[in-house]
Amino acid sequence: MPNIDDLSQRLTDYLDTDQIKQVRRAYFYAEQAHDGQRRKSGEPYVTHPLAVASILAGMHMDHQSLMSAMLHDVIEDTEISYEGISEQFGGAVADIVDGVSKLTHLEVETRAEAQAENFQKMVLAMAEDIRVIIVKLADRLHNMRTLGAMPPVKQRRIARETLDIYSPVAARLGMRDVQVELEDLAFQAYHPMRSRHIRRAVVKARGQRKDIISQVEKAIQARLQLEGLKGTVSGREKHLYSIYRKMKTQRKTFVDIMDVFAFRIVTDTVDDCYRILGAVHNLYKPVPGRFKDYIAIPKANGYQSLHTDLFGARDITIEVQIRTREMDAVASQGIAEHSHYKMYGDSASAVGSYNRARKWVQGLLEMQQRAGDSMEFIDHVKKDLFPDEVYVFTPKGRILELPRGATPVDFAYAVHTDIGNSCVSCRINRRLAPLSQTLESGQTVEIVTTPRAQPNMAWLNFVVTGKARASIRHFLKNQQRHESVELGRRLLNQFLSNYGSNVDKIDPQKLDELLREAQLNSLQDLFEEIGMGHRMAYVVARRLRPDVQSDENAEIQPDPKSRPIAIKGAEGMVLQYAKCCQPIPGDNIVGHISTGKGLVVHRTDCGNIGALRDDPEKCIYLEWSQTTNEEYAVTLVLEVESQRGIIANLASAVSAADANILKIDSGEKEGQMCSVQLVLAVTNRVHLARIIRNLRRLRSVFRITRP
Repeated sequence: MPNIDDLSQRLTDYLDTDQIKQVRRAYFYAEQAHDGQRRKSGEPYVTHPLAVASILAGMHMDHQSLMSAMLHDVIEDTEISYEGISEQFGGAVADIVDGVSKLTHLEVETRAEAQAENFQKMVLAMAEDIRVIIVKLADRLHNMRTLGAMPPVKQRRIARETLDIYSPVAARLGMRDVQVELEDLAFQAYHPMRSRHIRRAVVKARGQRKDIISQVEKAIQARLQLEGLKGTVSGREKHLYSIYRKMKTQRKTFVDIMDVFAFRIVTDTVDDCYRILGAVHNLYKPVPGRFKDYIAIPKANGYQSLHTDLFGARDITIEVQIRTREMDAVASQGIAEHSHYKMYGDSASAVGSYNRARKWVQGLLEMQQRAGDSMEFIDHVKKDLFPDEVYVFTPKGRILELPRGATPVDFAYAVHTDIGNSCVSCRINRRLAPLSQTLESGQTVEIVTTPRAQPNMAWLNFVVTGKARASIRHFLKNQQRHESVELGRRLLNQFLSNYGSNVDKIDPQKLDELLREAQLNSLQDLFEEIGMGHRMAYVVARRLRPDVQSDENAEIQPDPKSRPIAIKGAEGMVLQYAKCCQPIPGDNIVGHISTGKGLVVHRTDCGNIGALRDDPEKCIYLEWSQTTNEEYAVTLVLEVESQRGIIANLASAVSAADANILKIDSGEKEGQMCSVQLVLAVTNRVHLARIIRNLRRLRSVFRITRP
């Protein structure tokens, strides 16, 4: 078991004496704070923070990160507060500790909500200091190493959470060594039998593969020496979870996966990387379409390398990765390799990795601000942690990394939220394409926007990035609230007018009393409740009416001067047109408040509105605004003579009246007659009448009805 003296000795390699003293002081402080506490394994609790600090020391993290690791459970598990740590060790260390600490006394219904709240809090801290997530990952890694002391049910739950969140986060930050170990430990805990089976198979296959790996290594090394190139060649072991995942997702057998031999060549310069690529392509034939240049176009997590597949001797397939030493360090450590927290010189690869990580964390913060709650946020984050990316270009040549399966809408939101919100169409490689089309690497995407455009709820069916999903939902929620508030105000005004009052003349005392009883914060919230149909406008109006009428049971007397509410046609999400009668401008209309849907507009002669039509408390008479210029769907049922070309004749008559056919359905044929149902897009009743006149001129049309 490591102790503080062993760790101090290791730290002398890259920290100065004063910094090591601060780390030791943090250890003794934690030891005293956790005095008497023990882990499930029976060891003193302080062994855990010491082990976490030891993991970070292996990454050469700075002294403040190591101090935070020593203290990361102090706030959560002892009486010591944030202020106490800040006073003793400074604000930076206290902030990291606070970011890693779990929320306590959460009022949540499920453990999943508690975990979501914890992760959300950690993201907020990550935005301030990226070291929070590095300490948290080291904490999770040691917990996974000692998971055997936990009950089996808890082991599975922690393993599942690790596979869902923490190993993908490590991958997204480029920390491959941590990611691989987390995945293998979680796999072993979640699927112990599968893990043991694959491990035995790997050990058995290793002996059979040893000679082949040695031969290929020697062949590549000899070719490099012949070309005068420097490089270290080594065979790469596939880790267990990677094998299992490939077997499951690609439906491959264990033998198929192990038939591919992987090698890594590490050299000094980028120029040597490309020279070595040419050398290995001369040695073995490359597999067409299997070369990837992640040096020119790095992955989203900063990973850089050349990948190529080769046909080797004895009909084996060889995977080769070629990278510099800096790139290899960043591929293993990710943002932990960044020199911002270290004492030696900058590395371009590490700086790039760090900058990409910061950009990703800022994106997480934006998603968190737009999400409705922590569970929605964690859902967005899971969707954003895709291991594979596609690389697409803006018209100006800027490269954007997106998850595989991304669409132009995801691209638009990746450029800027406002671009996504005002997106109407796109061009892919200069050709018009649907917004739902899946993007492929190398494509150039141009987004067409208009100021009046807004997100469509249907986009949620095909977007894949968390940012796009969160932004669309955030916009639609705000839009729905704004429309609900405006509709609620108009409805309440309509009923208050029956008492000779309006919303501007409401008695503040009565309003405060009503808001308190309804547990609402403001008049705007009351308008929203009315607009969404959760509260009846006439009931609220009766409560807020002036004191002139003292009889609570007095009936509402319609004001002869009050006008019906005018609607413009496209009022938004809280005003819907009934599909049963399909009202259009020019029809006499009535509104019915439906709970959760808002105002549903019917024609006054609609059979479904029935007895409610004459009840002023359930229905509101409406009128069309003079400025409507939208198109509305309307259905016509035609009885026509069955003959060749009848559908074409109907379409021509509709087109001559400047209308579009949205849908056409031919019914059953009865003798020489058949029924045809047309769904048309019209602007008003006058437009509809012109269409009907054109259709009546056709000799084959006998009858036209509008349901």
